[in-house]
Amino acid sequence: MEMWLKEAQIPDAAMTYKVKETLIRKKTKYQDLAIVDTDFFGRMLILDGIIQTTIKDEYVYHEMIAHIPLFTHPNPKKVLVVGGGDGGSIREILRHPSVEKAVLCEIDKDVVEECKKYLPEISSALDNPRCEVFIGDGIKYVHEHKNEFDIIIIDSTDPFGAAEGLFGGSFYKEIFECLTEDGIFIAQTETPFYLPEVVKRVYNDAKAIFPVTKLFMAGIPTYPSGFWSFTIGSKKYDPENVDLSNKIDLDTKYYTKKLHKSCFTLPKFVEDLIK
Repeated sequence: MEMWLKEAQIPDAAMTYKVKETLIRKKTKYQDLAIVDTDFFGRMLILDGIIQTTIKDEYVYHEMIAHIPLFTHPNPKKVLVVGGGDGGSIREILRHPSVEKAVLCEIDKDVVEECKKYLPEISSALDNPRCEVFIGDGIKYVHEHKNEFDIIIIDSTDPFGAAEGLFGGSFYKEIFECLTEDGIFIAQTETPFYLPEVVKRVYNDAKAIFPVTKLFMAGIPTYPSGFWSFTIGSKKYDPENVDLSNKIDLDTKYYTKKLHKSCFTLPKFVEDLIK
């Protein structure tokens, strides 16, 4: 008997994947968690029926959400990741030698535990001595840590349910205060094809708070539409105009220094969306 996973983010479209084996399925305190194995994409982390990451294409998301802000900041020493319990963002952050400490603030301890067990390629840096894993509410954590982090990465699930509070102006004000005087924040901000209103709202909320606000795109095959947006807000540094000539070279699969600049060139319909 064949098993197929169906993910429907909007009522009129869905993506399906042939499942080889279900490795874990459980109800956590916050959500439905599953990790399945597939022939083409390998193991997948699924939360509340929505694919979060896969072995096949995780590098696109994690490289872009981490290296764009870390190469923009001249000397990032302390980084906070809100969400991201799979550990992929932490793995990429700790490839930067300037980083002295990376804090992962994840509300659901089961995500961290199961990813360490079933997705070791992604979660490999969670035991690094420079990483601190804090299980708790990211909104509360940000509120309680003022002027502390050079970079804050909002590596959240979609803006529904437990993650809804991580999208919006009031939280971005708290992030601004949690950052140092030249700090940078970045968030995954959905697809302009299926959720244009979310992309526009989040961008405008960030722009109202941060002196420099930019949107960039990346191609992630297992995310709805395959065309994904990220919003970056900076107190001082422009990610599009940063000098990358003196930055270290990393052995990446998606991110490059040329792509760092070019990803901010947006299709016209996206430009029109955020005007």
